[in-house]
Amino acid sequence: MFLPKNAEKIPSGVWALGFVSLFMDASSELVHSLLPALFVSLGISMVVVGFIEGVAEATASITKLFSGALSDWLGKRKILAVIGYGLAAITKPLFPLAQSADILFTARFIDRIGKGIRGAPRDALIADITPPSIRGAAYGLRQSMDAAGAFIGPLLAIALMALLSDNISLVLWFALIPAVLCMAFLLFGVEEPDAIPAARDKGGKRVLPLHRDELAQMSASYWVIVAIGALLALARFSVAFLALRAIDLGLPIGLSPFVLVLVMVVFSLSSYPVGMLADRMDRGILLALGFVSLIIAELLLANASAYVLAMAGVAVWGVHLGLTQGLLSALVADSAPDHLRGTAFGIYNLVNGIALLFASLVAGVVWQVLGASMTFYVGAAFAGAALLFLLVSFRSRHWV
Repeated sequence: MFLPKNAEKIPSGVWALGFVSLFMDASSELVHSLLPALFVSLGISMVVVGFIEGVAEATASITKLFSGALSDWLGKRKILAVIGYGLAAITKPLFPLAQSADILFTARFIDRIGKGIRGAPRDALIADITPPSIRGAAYGLRQSMDAAGAFIGPLLAIALMALLSDNISLVLWFALIPAVLCMAFLLFGVEEPDAIPAARDKGGKRVLPLHRDELAQMSASYWVIVAIGALLALARFSVAFLALRAIDLGLPIGLSPFVLVLVMVVFSLSSYPVGMLADRMDRGILLALGFVSLIIAELLLANASAYVLAMAGVAVWGVHLGLTQGLLSALVADSAPDHLRGTAFGIYNLVNGIALLFASLVAGVVWQVLGASMTFYVGAAFAGAALLFLLVSFRSRHWV
């Protein structure tokens, strides 16, 4: 992970939240990296895979809407983060116990509820404790550490699979260890400001900020960012499909976690530098580069004739994530009113979750009916449409 000279300017709370993300992602991605192999071993179809992955991520996004709004109403974020991360931690034993698609669905569903509860309050808390001038770097740092955990998890999965003779169920139990470390950092390393602006109506009364009068306070720039994020989500279905593509091209199942490792290594290395650049240059240019990189990744994956070639597309997919994910979070934070920041992240993630659900369902059906290559061609088409919308918005307004 790349750490620049001015890293000391980042508030300690952001660093702590970075380690929280790192450990929980190490836990979650240890599990997630083995899910494609588990799907194959249990004989689960691509349509069911798309349904499980899409509903799981959409559940997280829908929950973020309400947790974000609740954090605005309470003027408190940390308690919701503790509940969300804690729920994710206690559901980890369900994965090694799974023997059917039903159990896997239940485990993913509950785990993603936890993700949804913590996501928007955590993202809003970063903005609460970070000066606007370095928010790009702050979100980039958290995203970078999050991505670092996301490749540490699969590396642990690979090592443990080798040591434990490919006993997937036994390996999955080890996900509890980083989950416990995550909770320790959150409980003892993160302090929120004493005064987070609470959502209030015109009379000064505290209100749940999902009423149309409160939503009307969101700027036009914010809604443009929401639309751009949704179009991008339509083109970027679950990373599980990348591993399944590599397996389809001959990658041994035991090595399938390397796909996620490669994505997340590139994601981690690029997120923080991109975040710093976003504080110093036109953010729209960085976003456009992110969209172009996704198109290239989709086309590489569609045309790969061997899993080694598919890895090039996987690496470029990681570049795309580094160019877009932290940057979009910074744009949401900067374009939303302080007292509605949690709600803003909640709405953004809800819309993205619906788009991701649709994308994963479509990917599963297209794969089943038309084949793997066509799945990625369809993704490239959606990415091209998203890029076109981004370029049009460049010309009509200066929102970046």
